Amino acid sequence: MLQTAIEAAKRAGQVIAERYPAGRNATFKGYRDLVTDTDVAAEAVILDLIRARFPDHAILAEEGGGDEAHGDYVWVVDPLDGTTNYAHHVPVFCTSIGVLERCQPIIGVIHDPLREQTFVAERGKGATFNGEPIHASATSRLIHSVVGLDWGHSDEVRGQTLDLLLQIAPRCGTVRALGSAALALAYVAAGWLDAYFNLSLKPWDTAAGTLLVAEAGGRCTTLKGEPFCVGVPTCLATNDLIHDPLLAVMCDTEAGSGR
Repeated sequence: MLQTAIEAAKRAGQVIAERYPAGRNATFKGYRDLVTDTDVAAEAVILDLIRARFPDHAILAEEGGGDEAHGDYVWVVDPLDGTTNYAHHVPVFCTSIGVLERCQPIIGVIHDPLREQTFVAERGKGATFNGEPIHASATSRLIHSVVGLDWGHSDEVRGQTLDLLLQIAPRCGTVRALGSAALALAYVAAGWLDAYFNLSLKPWDTAAGTLLVAEAGGRCTTLKGEPFCVGVPTCLATNDLIHDPLLAVMCDTEAGSGR
């Protein structure tokens, strides 16, 4: 399964990279939510390979090419995470493939096709970047940290995110909005970001990335500090060292805002 996930992500990445220089057919599938012909083509490549090798496994895929997500093994696929970046030629996007066993992540692969960077995790076996072990950062003070975030699509989520940002920004080193949740989680695992939060995540955003963070020595919870599970919309992922201080700021902000 691990080798299939890596191969599928790289095959999809080849489709994405080949199409990147040209214009693309982008449409809105929801409020502020783009989809391109490349998303669909990359997903088809992934699903064809998974179905050929594991016909009894279920697939949950962002663009709707999957199945009912039932069974012991479920493949959770985001063929192109960061579609808005891709459609506007901002070179920050990736393919994310996670495998769940009885709802628990056991395999995670995130592949950046432009940079040929591949992040891999297998439960209990650590996390790697292009084959080399990675670990979450050693930043121990919030004031020295780099915190990633993404805005979500809805006006309500953006308002909530802004409330949090107004409290976090004065207390951390700096903030970054990448536009790809999966890639941001991989960056936390690699120690390139110290933390990342998002209030409107889907299963395909987190199935691979949260396993990467955990296997790299980091920590993922909800914004209330509860253990994170794939399918929960809110997530705080950190190097663990700054998790509690950052969580305290978030909890105080949510209490103050009445949300």
